[in-house]
Amino acid sequence: MVKLIHTLADHGDDVNCCAFSFSLLATCSLDKTIRLYSLHDFTELPHSPLKFHTYAVHCCCFSPSGHILASCSTDGTTVLWNTENGQMLAVMEQPSGSPVRVCQFSPDSRCLTSGAADGTVVLWNTQSYKLYRCGSVKDGSLVACAFSPNGSFFVTGSSCGDLTVWDDKMRCLHSEKAHDLGITCCDFSSQPVSDGEQGLQFFRLASCGQDCQVKIWIVCFTHILGFELKYKSTLSGHCAPVLACAFSHDGQMLVSGSVDKSVIVYDTNTENILHTLTQHTRYVTTCAFAPNTLLLATGSMDKTVNIWQFDLETLCQARSTEDQLKQFTEDWSEEDVSTWLCAQDLKDLVGIFKINNIDGKELLNLTKESLADDLKIDGYSYEKEAIENWISKKKRTSPMTNLVLPSAVLTPNRTLKMAINRWLETHQK
Repeated sequence: MVKLIHTLADHGDDVNCCAFSFSLLATCSLDKTIRLYSLHDFTELPHSPLKFHTYAVHCCCFSPSGHILASCSTDGTTVLWNTENGQMLAVMEQPSGSPVRVCQFSPDSRCLTSGAADGTVVLWNTQSYKLYRCGSVKDGSLVACAFSPNGSFFVTGSSCGDLTVWDDKMRCLHSEKAHDLGITCCDFSSQPVSDGEQGLQFFRLASCGQDCQVKIWIVCFTHILGFELKYKSTLSGHCAPVLACAFSHDGQMLVSGSVDKSVIVYDTNTENILHTLTQHTRYVTTCAFAPNTLLLATGSMDKTVNIWQFDLETLCQARSTEDQLKQFTEDWSEEDVSTWLCAQDLKDLVGIFKINNIDGKELLNLTKESLADDLKIDGYSYEKEAIENWISKKKRTSPMTNLVLPSAVLTPNRTLKMAINRWLETHQK
């Protein structure tokens, strides 16, 4: 069961976006304001609403810690706010001055993206508030953005229907037509389906668009910016353009909101519809799950935000997806594994994997011990400068195991870096 437990009706115009932190809910609107509410009792905070933008606010999002809120607007700015007191921390102007349609924090909160109506996308440094990198898509407005859970790259969606993949240096890695009439939103499931010691990860990506469809994609990540994007399925249910989609924190549910005024909640394993919610009286423009409670927020052009609560029965209905998605890799032949290694610039490892007859199933079962003992691959983490200095002295043994290294290929440990950055963010406040 899911029930409506609260309705917020403080905005004076269309609600464009809503976002949760662990303790707060943020909403933004065509009325130029951002509002903050406590999750304890849904009362508005004393320093809310936040006012600065001179035109409609299109998107808002919390940093992973919840200490900072970002908002972006037709006025061409992206603003950072202190959530504890509502003070403005920075105003970052889109270089082109174009209306900013979407903003998103990286998982380590060190960067923030802002996508604009003219197709430009900017990567901002959230500590210096300075522009780090800038890029652009060929056609259309940027209206959607989602960072990969490991933070190594992010995806943008355009009004022309393209999904574009960017790395953390703002290099365009891939672009693919995903929705014929334009993308409206995209979101990654935060939970990896499979994680191997060589950095092999599979994640779900959801996208929705003006073509009335919600699509599921499977994205393969590696630690050296390799990836593969595969279309998986299209979810049915909506009869009009779909304006928003979002995964639950545990990845078990996916929600979408549409011009047909409905909100649909899917089981991500079976892709069956769990619930259809029809309380909004106009287009549903935004939806978001809370990170730590069974709450869902949906916003609409009817100027309201509805708060929904799920029971444990619904949570149990959304079963684990791990076994289903492992199938993608388990079916790989030894040649498929070799092709994948070459695509990830790991050609030096192809011979080792072939000698050991590593197919897809074996690849998923690799551990640090098997890499070191059987394949003689080091698997330890070092400071980059230190290990490069070690190799530059023509040492070809592992500093930890003293075993001979068959390859001098270095693989960045992005998971460790992300954990360090999160620790720094928490302890530098």
